[in-house]
Amino acid sequence: MARKDDITGRQALNGYRSSKSNNKTKHRFHLNLQKHRFYIPEEDKWVTLKVSAKTLRTINKKGISAVLKEAREKGTLLKEV
Repeated sequence: MARKDDITGRQALNGYRSSKSNNKTKHRFHLNLQKHRFYIPEEDKWVTLKVSAKTLRTINKKGISAVLKEAREKGTLLKEV
């Protein structure tokens, strides 16, 4: 299973860690992914989505229906709900 946000499609970034002596080591910056169940009242069903903490905050602010609608319009929805 890919480490991607099901709604936004965001995934891990590559970069370097820098020590005090400025040595560089490769590093992947993973998302803070959470599995969460959401109830969608329009469709009267529960769905389980893998979302990042940032997306979860957006869902709490706007609501799951509005966020799913935006994702469908942008075409970023990975898992069809």
